Amino acid sequence: MTKGENGITYADAGVDIDAGNALVDRIKPAAKRTNRPGVMSGLGGFGALFDLKGAGYKDPILVAATDGVGTKLRIAIDTGHVDRVGIDLVAMCVNDLVCQGAEPLFFLDYFATGKLETDVAARIIEGIASGCEGSGCALIGGETAEMPGMYPAGDFDLAGFAVGAMERGQDLPAGVAPGDVLLGLASDGVHSNGYSLVRKLVEMSGLGWEADCPWTEGALGEVLLTPTRLYVKPALAAVRAGGVHALAHITGGGLTENLPRVLPEGTGAEIDLGTWDLPGVFRWMAATGDMAEAEMLKTFNCGIGMILSVDAARADALTELLRAEGETVVRLGAVTDTPGMAYTGRLL
Repeated sequence: MTKGENGITYADAGVDIDAGNALVDRIKPAAKRTNRPGVMSGLGGFGALFDLKGAGYKDPILVAATDGVGTKLRIAIDTGHVDRVGIDLVAMCVNDLVCQGAEPLFFLDYFATGKLETDVAARIIEGIASGCEGSGCALIGGETAEMPGMYPAGDFDLAGFAVGAMERGQDLPAGVAPGDVLLGLASDGVHSNGYSLVRKLVEMSGLGWEADCPWTEGALGEVLLTPTRLYVKPALAAVRAGGVHALAHITGGGLTENLPRVLPEGTGAEIDLGTWDLPGVFRWMAATGDMAEAEMLKTFNCGIGMILSVDAARADALTELLRAEGETVVRLGAVTDTPGMAYTGRLL
């Protein structure tokens, strides 16, 4: 091959292919830990293969979901605590899949940055692998994009893509009707929605990320980076036990906007806000911003990260099953024949 006169390389433009290759080599063990039946290929190919028959499916329907972490990443970037945001990325996708009745099978990530820092990227992707392990899906591929000029120094963005499956005829929601009992599964904090408002409230408080957290032990920034809870395994156990008619992942839009997504036309829900204690993070945010209860309920999960609509005759048994799976379960209320969301009691 001839040598150009100016000798310029891709690295001179800010893209280090060798660093990208080093990253792939470093994360291969983490990806391998997520292997499950059906995986046919490792990292490094132009595409990733998955065998649905090998995963045990006879007449499968595929379900796909995609999401990101949002401005929660800003806190991770500013504090340097990037190790757990990969769990958020996975959780935001797979928790949606299970609401359709699907088992998550595999996951792909997209990591974009201005300059690839191999150690930082590896820590992030190892977090993604941890999220995949926790939800029983395989990390079978992804893309690392180094784009100088697109992101300020140290900044990055994440997107995730999950694919799941169910046997034909087992999709949810199905059979939701007035009289169904609504079971709430506790969240692990704010999860991954509403962080533009969270950051605004922290700014209003005058506190820095390294300040003592006002409602629990630890630094404020690190506490706010508590990952989104993975509900997949307990939720699937409940679905397979029978009696679950619907699941609603409480993300952006809070309880007010997300539960109606799984309710049939002509029905609604009544929720007693006094059935659980509002976690400290939400009390602090409400007080800091003088937020109205209605605004809290349509912005944050307020301590309830997943809601199940279940057959009333199965409610007690499913509650015990979910508790045995490690979940904190609250009996929130019921599905009604009156359209809309009706709240009783008080949150604040």
